[in-house]
Amino acid sequence: MTPTDPRLHDEVARQPYPLVFVTISGAHLYGFPSPDSDYDLRGSHILPLPEVVGLDTGPETLESSRDIAGTQLDLVTHDLCKFITLLLKRNGYVLEQLYSPLVVHTSPAHAELKEIAHGCITRHHSHHYLGFAASQWRLFLKQQPQRLKPLLYTYRVLLAGIHLLRTGQVESNLATLNAEFNLPYIPDLIAQKQAHGEHAPLVAADVHFHTREVERLRALLIETADASRLADAPTARPALHAFLVRLRLGSVIP
Repeated sequence: MTPTDPRLHDEVARQPYPLVFVTISGAHLYGFPSPDSDYDLRGSHILPLPEVVGLDTGPETLESSRDIAGTQLDLVTHDLCKFITLLLKRNGYVLEQLYSPLVVHTSPAHAELKEIAHGCITRHHSHHYLGFAASQWRLFLKQQPQRLKPLLYTYRVLLAGIHLLRTGQVESNLATLNAEFNLPYIPDLIAQKQAHGEHAPLVAADVHFHTREVERLRALLIETADASRLADAPTARPALHAFLVRLRLGSVIP
């Protein structure tokens, strides 16, 4: 499937509330999907005013999961208020979803939100990337035999975090990131996963080598955060408040 696949748009059309955006996340965004990879759609909806101010409030989060011709399709959207709250909490997941180039559904509000959300990027996003990398690395070490997927996630998260802290720009694709970092083992790891699937073991695993590399990149992320000239705290809160109020009162996506 691609972002223009009618099956993805059919799923979007089934949603009960106006959508600000829906993008593709997960392995497809990260640049190492395999034929058995799920499609992870993520986005934001907006609840109408009566479902915010009344006694019976609407869902902050909507989730759906379907099997389409043997491919798992998962869609998760947050109400715009919750999505913005997560942005202000320096949540790297929603940041990458917002700026994903794999766009299934967009709107003028999506473009406006992306512009405002640059003011949510801070040097303290390093905590998200360090935490995510640590959890994936623990998973990699725990599994026997070691699997490619958590190792690729570990490297992707560390490189994405360093790039964000250096440039203030969101880049989630591991192959694209590696054009900057030139790690010679990354193309082979990606090729192995794409050829052998989600549960592929790491062939000829040199755990000691990868341990040294992960520690080196982790230290580089911390060093980059300490030296970063990004803001210490989000500056976009007033603009996001005004944006949310305007859209909420309009009850539709302009």
